[in-house]
Amino acid sequence: MIIDSLSNADKYFSVHPLFGKAFAYIRSLNLAEIEPGKYEVSGDELKAIAFDSPAKTAEESLAKFECHNKHIDIQLCIQGSETIGWKPRESCANPKGDYNPEKDVAYYSDAPDMYFQLHDGQFAILFPEDVHAPMIGEGTIKKLVLKVKI
Repeated sequence: MIIDSLSNADKYFSVHPLFGKAFAYIRSLNLAEIEPGKYEVSGDELKAIAFDSPAKTAEESLAKFECHNKHIDIQLCIQGSETIGWKPRESCANPKGDYNPEKDVAYYSDAPDMYFQLHDGQFAILFPEDVHAPMIGEGTIKKLVLKVKI
């Protein structure tokens, strides 16, 4: 997992070949005006999902404590304050159903090891080994999630 601010995004371009394209896409947007929805950025390799939704309680978010096998998430907080629960996948002992290959998601019933916050202009990069529970907070959270194919 990586947590940082957009101003430092260039430091992570070498981590994955599509990260430069992903952050270039983010920088090309007027984030204040992006509408909720799904956006194709680069075919099947890079997609974006914009949210402008009510925050969840920790309990609501943990009902879908998730991770992915085929994608890396770049989760950018555009507006609001978002708390995300996190635990390394190798420490999770309680799978919640089977992995869904169509949606590329696996769920766990474990409790997070920690919580962290994202504020305007901050992002988290969540790899397949990062089980996460996003959108925890109060009020409305506006965010952009880029799905980067591995």
